[in-house]
Amino acid sequence: MSTSSQYPMSSGPSEAREAAGPSQSVHSCNFRSAGRLSNEDARSLTAIHDVFARQLGIALDAQLATNLEVKLKTLDQLSLKDHQESISSHIVPLSLGALPGHVLVECDLRLVLMILELLMGGSGVVRDDVCELSEIDEAIMHDVVQIIAEQAEQAWRIPGLSMTANRAIKPDSLHRFCPSNEKVTILKFGVDLAGGSGWFNLALPAGFLNVLIKQIKLDQPQKKMLWSFPMAPIRERILDCEMQVCAELPGLKVAVRDLIALQPGSVLKLRAPIQTPGVLTAGARPIFEAVPVRNGAQRAAQLGRRSAQSDWKSEESRNG
Repeated sequence: MSTSSQYPMSSGPSEAREAAGPSQSVHSCNFRSAGRLSNEDARSLTAIHDVFARQLGIALDAQLATNLEVKLKTLDQLSLKDHQESISSHIVPLSLGALPGHVLVECDLRLVLMILELLMGGSGVVRDDVCELSEIDEAIMHDVVQIIAEQAEQAWRIPGLSMTANRAIKPDSLHRFCPSNEKVTILKFGVDLAGGSGWFNLALPAGFLNVLIKQIKLDQPQKKMLWSFPMAPIRERILDCEMQVCAELPGLKVAVRDLIALQPGSVLKLRAPIQTPGVLTAGARPIFEAVPVRNGAQRAAQLGRRSAQSDWKSEESRNG
């Protein structure tokens, strides 16, 4: 009885790869970049808020009766906790109507005092030391923040969005309106008025930002595939143009009494020899001599010599 020993057979490189399964691509993950805006979305947000800034400047100009300018300065994303550490401003949450969450309006206290000074009939010049706002001041600023909300609502054009300014809150109360670890998008606007300057922010929570970006993309015109085809050369497009062509007898003179005597069925004698050819004109420009003829049931013009005034090629070479 014969016995045979079995040994494991060595496999080649390709067999080893098959045994290991399909190859995988491994990349390091940066959790700080999760949910970060793409370049295209950032450009779209910048464009729509440039328009918002101009319209808000017009609305505030009418309210404050002074020349002012509003410009978008920066667009940034960070967690509300990190943003909260740098806030020392007048904060007003905006309710979003049918949409959940809140948008925050954060106004520089110096800008607030300048606005209050103008609304009270002053020149807009304020002291360097910033004081706390009274209840009357906050009530006046409520109407100003509502103007910001209305202009933002018109710029964003989100169905069901109806923003209302709430009472001002302290920075330590922000967690009631937005989780501290949630990433917010901060749009900072600079305001120049009455010889001074200030700023205000719009803080957009992540959920609302997604809704806004979707609406912006819906409002953008869709690119048609037809645009990708090359346009025909200008010569071909000119050759497809239509122009008025006439066959006529130029230089004829008719007495006014003959024209006055015309009635239906009358024959007007043109007093032109039958041998005299007419002219075919294109755009009131003579091209060929022409004789009236008939082609079946249609009237036509039989072309003769080219007119001396129709040498377009020589003119084209001179102009070229």
